[in-house]
Amino acid sequence: MKGLYWQQSSSAEETCFVFLEKDNLPVMREDYVKVQVKACALSQIDAKLLSEIKMEKEFLPVGREIAGVVLETGNKVSSFQPHDEVVGILPLDSEESGLCEHILVHEHYLVHKPEKVPWLESAGIIRDGVRAYTALHYLSYVSPGKTVLVMDGASPFGTIAIQLAHHRGAKVISTVYSQEDKQYLERFTPSVAHIIDESDGKYDLTESCLEETGGLGVDIILDAGVKLYNRENETTSEQLLPHKHDIITLLSVGGHWVTMEKNLQLDPPDSHCLFLKGATVSFLNDEVWNLSNMQQGKYLCILEDVMEKLSSGVFRPHLDEPVPLYEAKVSMEMVQKNQARKRQVVQL
Repeated sequence: MKGLYWQQSSSAEETCFVFLEKDNLPVMREDYVKVQVKACALSQIDAKLLSEIKMEKEFLPVGREIAGVVLETGNKVSSFQPHDEVVGILPLDSEESGLCEHILVHEHYLVHKPEKVPWLESAGIIRDGVRAYTALHYLSYVSPGKTVLVMDGASPFGTIAIQLAHHRGAKVISTVYSQEDKQYLERFTPSVAHIIDESDGKYDLTESCLEETGGLGVDIILDAGVKLYNRENETTSEQLLPHKHDIITLLSVGGHWVTMEKNLQLDPPDSHCLFLKGATVSFLNDEVWNLSNMQQGKYLCILEDVMEKLSSGVFRPHLDEPVPLYEAKVSMEMVQKNQARKRQVVQL
C-alpha cells in the first residue's frame, strides 16, 4: 500500500515528505473496520507534540482526516456495516497514512457520513469542526447575545468558528489581513457583524472592538497566535498579530480568551488585569480528545454534530480545489509551512 509519510530529520527546520510502499494491511482486528479512503485532508504536523509523546519514528504517516466507505468489519464492531459511508480523524499513534487506498481504523474514531455530503467537504471540515466546538463549547460558553471576536476569520478554522458562533446567536467580529479575505467574509453577511481589515493599518483593533461593543469589551476571543513582545525584524505575518496586552484590554468582565499560542507568557500586570475582570485564559489543543480517551462519548458527539451541521448547510468549509494524489507531497509542504490559505483535501 502506497502512502505519504514525513521523514524526520536531525534538523527541526527541515521537512521531507516521501511516498512509501508499505506491505499489505495488518490482520483485521475484532474492533476495527477496513475503510476504502475517498478523501483525505492535510493538516500541519506538530513535531514538538509528537516528540513529547515519544513518537520519534523515522517515518510518520501523513493525512489523518479521512472519509470513505466501510469494506469490512471486525467481529466486535457494532456501529458500522459494510458499505457504510464514514468520516473521522485517525489517532496520533496511527501507523498508516490516510493517503492509502485502504486503511484499518478502530470504530471509535469514526462516525457516519450523511449520504448527501460530498467526500471532500466531510474530510475537509472534520478537524476545523472539532477545533471550533472545543473552543466555543468546552473552553468557553457561546450563547445568544454574547460577542465573539475571531482572529483571521477567513482561515479554514476561522470560517467554521464564525459560522458556529453565529448559529448559536452570538454577535461575531472578525479580523482579516487582505482584501481577498475581506471579500470572502463579506459573502458571509449577516454571519459577521463587523469586519476589521488590518492589512492597510488604518484600523486599530482595540478601538474598533470597544467601539463595536459600546466600551464593554468582547465576551469570547479566539486568536490565531499573539505577539508576546515587540522585536525587530518581524515578518509580515508576525506584524499583523495582536499583542497580548491588546487581547486582554479587549476582554469583557467574565470574558474568555481561547488561545492557540503554545508559549504564552503572562506578566504580573497581565494577570492582575485578568483577575480584575474575572476573565479566563484557555489553551486550544484539539488533540486533547485523542490524547485521552476519558471523554470518547463527547468526542463522537462532536463529530456527529459537525456532520449534521454540514449536511443542513450551517457549515460551509473553506476548501481549495481537490488535490490529486500525485500532488499531495507539494500540497503538504505548503500546509506544513503555513502557506495554504484554504483547506487542502486530497481526492483518492
